[in-house]
Amino acid sequence: MVENRPFLTVLSHLVVLLGVAIIAFPVWMTFVASTHSQQTMLQSPIPLLPGPYLFENYKQVLTEGYGRVGSTAVTMTLTNSLIMALGVALGKIAISIISAFAIVYFRFPGRMYIFWAIFVTLMLPVEVRIVPTYGVVANLGMLDSYGGLIIPLIASATATFLFRQFFLSVPDELTEAARVDGASPMRFFWDILLPMSRTSIAAMFVIQFIYGWNQYLWPLLITTKESYYTVVMTVSRQANVVDSVPAWNLLMAMAMLAMLPPVLVVVFMQRQFVRGLVETEK
Repeated sequence: MVENRPFLTVLSHLVVLLGVAIIAFPVWMTFVASTHSQQTMLQSPIPLLPGPYLFENYKQVLTEGYGRVGSTAVTMTLTNSLIMALGVALGKIAISIISAFAIVYFRFPGRMYIFWAIFVTLMLPVEVRIVPTYGVVANLGMLDSYGGLIIPLIASATATFLFRQFFLSVPDELTEAARVDGASPMRFFWDILLPMSRTSIAAMFVIQFIYGWNQYLWPLLITTKESYYTVVMTVSRQANVVDSVPAWNLLMAMAMLAMLPPVLVVVFMQRQFVRGLVETEK
């Protein structure tokens, strides 16, 4: 029986509210900064309430960019980031789910060695293998292209492992019933396993979309044309200027726009995301 302790209830709610405030306050200050002029942001103290330049600042970064010579409109960089994030997320899911299906349901020599070889790559992040990966992409002529941004990042040991664990939890009787009914392996995969995996796919999509959206080092290395810059790259480049003071109001507007797509993905897919992490559909 759970005891009713009002003090502990109030304390737990206060702790939660404090945590929310700590997390949300920087986001609020970013939004406030994006609504003021540059002169206001260089004065002390920094305002805590929104200013009158909301539409002007956001219109400028969306249509003209940062305002400096050679700056790129945020609409283009947002589009590039969206293409990269979707390509990475869908590519990782497609390759990982097919790899896990082959490892679990096909009996071929060395399949467990192949799985552990894939799993070991978790110890090798992009930064460790970035030099040979860059060499391969350059030799294939994929610099300054969407293929160069997406393809080297679509292999995922994490997603392969998670899908393998899910497939291992599927009852063997279901596999036998499909075999008795004359279903081919791909028919079994397409009509049975794929619908059962939809919550796991949704959870992996959210994780991998945010992973692809937040990529900075890899796009920085392989892109030299501004038409392929991502929004994370653009914000970082404009913040690290050496010849002038950054226009913090425009930078904060760009940062708010950069946060919007991942937040929308999490908000609209949060139910499927949670179910994919805590439930298994069989």
